[in-house]
Amino acid sequence: MQNALRPGSTRIEAVMVAISERIAARSLPPGAKLPSVRAFAKAMQVSVSTVVEAYERLAAQGLVRAKPGSGFYVAAPLAPLSLAQIEPRLDRQMDPLWVSRQSLESGVEVMKPGCGWLPPSWMPEAALRRAMRHLARADAAVLTDYGMPLGLLALRQVLSRRMAEHGMGVSPDQIMLTESGTHALDLICRFLLEPGDCVLVDDPCYFNFNALLRAHRVKIVGVAYRHDGPDIEQFSKIVAEHRPRLYLTNSGVHNPTGASLSPVNAHRVLTLADQAGLTIVEDDIFADFEDVASARLSAFDGLNRVVQIGSFSKTLSASVRCGYIAAKPDWIDGLVDLKIATSFGGGRMAAELVLAMLTDGSYRKYLEGLRARLAAARDAVTARLAPLGITPFLRPRAGMVLWCQLPSGVDSAALARHCLQDDVVLAPGNVFSQSQTAGQFMRFNVAQMNDERIYRSLMRGLDAM
Repeated sequence: MQNALRPGSTRIEAVMVAISERIAARSLPPGAKLPSVRAFAKAMQVSVSTVVEAYERLAAQGLVRAKPGSGFYVAAPLAPLSLAQIEPRLDRQMDPLWVSRQSLESGVEVMKPGCGWLPPSWMPEAALRRAMRHLARADAAVLTDYGMPLGLLALRQVLSRRMAEHGMGVSPDQIMLTESGTHALDLICRFLLEPGDCVLVDDPCYFNFNALLRAHRVKIVGVAYRHDGPDIEQFSKIVAEHRPRLYLTNSGVHNPTGASLSPVNAHRVLTLADQAGLTIVEDDIFADFEDVASARLSAFDGLNRVVQIGSFSKTLSASVRCGYIAAKPDWIDGLVDLKIATSFGGGRMAAELVLAMLTDGSYRKYLEGLRARLAAARDAVTARLAPLGITPFLRPRAGMVLWCQLPSGVDSAALARHCLQDDVVLAPGNVFSQSQTAGQFMRFNVAQMNDERIYRSLMRGLDAM
């Protein structure tokens, strides 16, 4: 047996993988004795101490157990064999969770132009490491204790000042930190909705909006989204007919279209919402991608009918889970109670890390470079897709996504399945569409498109169709 190190792995990890794969394949069944340390060290061409450390780590994970004086044995019971863990589930229905599961569960060797985040090399790794070193020197309470229910005051003050730059006068006491943007939306749904209520979403919209709303067992109605916001005539008819409780949207750098809400449309949406008693939830997660802020419903409304949510996963770190809710004062106490009931204290360490990164003098310079890099990538990807007959719905002013129309007669779900066989994860249009009318569209992440294999896979898929 050769010691085949995978890229980025250590010799200890290579031994652990070799044993784990034998256990998963049942060649080492429950209760079986592992090869002796010396024999396996010779087979793997590593030191005895390497195998000892690997076996000890496997024991710590519960996969094996040590018998003093006897050796190491496979622990029981063993998890049921799952064929889905052996290869991708290409036949899974492309529901709103399909892209998320494919992107999150795939290894580093898989190309992910359908995912919604930046590659690690694009993120501010140096700033994150500085923040972690700073945090390591913090008081013990910061490292070990629960956070305040509202969340770290200093970070809420920073968020308040950032909102003021967008024309929003928001007190830090109107801001509550959450575990993520998704957690923020989940809390709002718990706070405002009952099963059976109607929620209005853009069509297309971010696919996890649909997934989360389904979990809350509400009725979802979509309104067509145009170059400058929702179709106002259709919006008015839906509000009159269905009386939705919430409208969930992105105003700046809309996901997946990349569009920006116009001031005229913002005014019309707020007028209709006020007439109908409709609450609007504005997800502002892409705010920092913009050079010049587009219209914000929350700024025009002053957090009267609008609740703003956001997080820092797109520009700082998806691994540091921290988001926020900004709402009118009389809703904050109820939201805090829900936060305590569902997650108790906040993620104090995550909030401290985010605070350190936002207040690092390099953050603004990093954003300037990121915006320029994304602008160049949008142009480059648009040019690469054009010969394939793939054209953008519009040219976004900012952000990482292109919402593109495929050549006539090509179904994006079928193309996504074809490309998945080449280890390319795409985002077909209908996972974003409540009405299932986006079958000829695909969302591309321009930051994840710098690999020639993606375009070759697209070409083969289009030729096959």
